[in-house]
Amino acid sequence: MWTHFEPVHAVTYFHPRARAAYEAVGLRGYWRGYFAGRAAPLGAVPAAPVVAAFFSFAPDMVARALPSVWRLATPAETLRARLTGAVQALAEFTYELPEAHLVEAAELLEEAAGRVEPAGRVLGAVNAALPRGEYPLARLWQAATTLREHRGDGHVAALLGTGLDPVEVVAWRCRVDQSRQFHQPARGWTDEEWTAAEERLVGKGWLTADHRPTEQATATFRAVEEATDRAAAGPWRALGAERTHRLRELLEPIATRCRTIIPAQAPIGLPAQRGAATAPAR
Repeated sequence: MWTHFEPVHAVTYFHPRARAAYEAVGLRGYWRGYFAGRAAPLGAVPAAPVVAAFFSFAPDMVARALPSVWRLATPAETLRARLTGAVQALAEFTYELPEAHLVEAAELLEEAAGRVEPAGRVLGAVNAALPRGEYPLARLWQAATTLREHRGDGHVAALLGTGLDPVEVVAWRCRVDQSRQFHQPARGWTDEEWTAAEERLVGKGWLTADHRPTEQATATFRAVEEATDRAAAGPWRALGAERTHRLRELLEPIATRCRTIIPAQAPIGLPAQRGAATAPAR
């Protein structure tokens, strides 16, 4: 199901209308919109809670955006902008679908999002607490966002059990299936921090001496992914197999169109971005 609701959420990062909506309230530049938009449900927070919740970003990069962005747009203004941009983006992708299709998808996705467990899930909890959207596309996007952040919170919890720090996690993934050229600047780590992280990964047995992923590390990370899935399964158990399958059918054409604007090098990690032809749902 993640492969079906993640692309719906992701329009807020990659669609020109989403970027324009942030710029309209004074958040010019991609990273201002990103940090303000994702952090806005937390309120006018400083950098520290965002460093903790977002996990993979260098603290200095976060501090360049927060709390200064709140002088440009309040959290309330930012929330309106992010929802406006997301809805406009989704409208572009769904205009051919019947209204009844969107209403049913929004209702089922909202029901699943209403079953997220807030304890220990900071970003999932604050998104779940936001007011319900007025129109189907707003409800659809907000539900996808709640589920996405809920799953991400669980993923961070699973990563903490590995004993790796954020830069080590990113550096290791870039030795597996991601690009250092893209991810290092996108997460704000310096060359010195990155090199030191790779050396620590060798010492911890995650990389070989020639910086290849070890079998033990690959198995450990597979366990992290499985733990992430287990921790995210509650809403789908509550929705039930039949209605979950129906929701998957409804989301398929929406997600397929949303995926078209996600860059191949984006750190989201959808199966299609790793070379798979399809994205099977569980």
